[in-house]
Amino acid sequence: MTENTARDGVLETIEGRPALRFVRELPCSIERVWRAVSTPAELEQWFPAAVEWGPEAGEKLEAFGMTGEVTEAQPPHTLAWSFNGDLYRFELTGDERSCRLMFLHVFADPQTPAAQTAAGWHTYMDRLEGLLAGAAISEKEAHAGWGEIHEHYAQVFGVDPTPGREFWKRLQESL
Repeated sequence: MTENTARDGVLETIEGRPALRFVRELPCSIERVWRAVSTPAELEQWFPAAVEWGPEAGEKLEAFGMTGEVTEAQPPHTLAWSFNGDLYRFELTGDERSCRLMFLHVFADPQTPAAQTAAGWHTYMDRLEGLLAGAAISEKEAHAGWGEIHEHYAQVFGVDPTPGREFWKRLQESL
């Protein structure tokens, strides 16, 4: 596993900042995917943190002592927000049969461990797919292969895997 597949995240630079982009082709309607990415009750089943939101542009967010703001909400196509300086964006295209989801995470801190973050988002995208397929994946199940996914991203991105390996040790103890 040394080259990115269509399901893998891509590390790129946006306006001088490192960013991760994931694209998934989903066999669900765009409306179904919109509910999964915008409704708190659905987000808590797959996303790392669910907050109560409309979501509506200008709406303030707060979680874990950090703040953010919804910057764009155009159902069922675009949802963007800032949180703790990072930028996040879902773009959905499709119809009643299928949906193309693009997820973007632009880092505020260029020292954010890219491979570790990519492995996390990869895991959460897998959880989303499970939810949409009617087979929700637990946090523990989703993270079972995290170490291997992280090593893959570290190799593909050409980054030091040490921060992610240390994180993986701590994560295994907590699961």
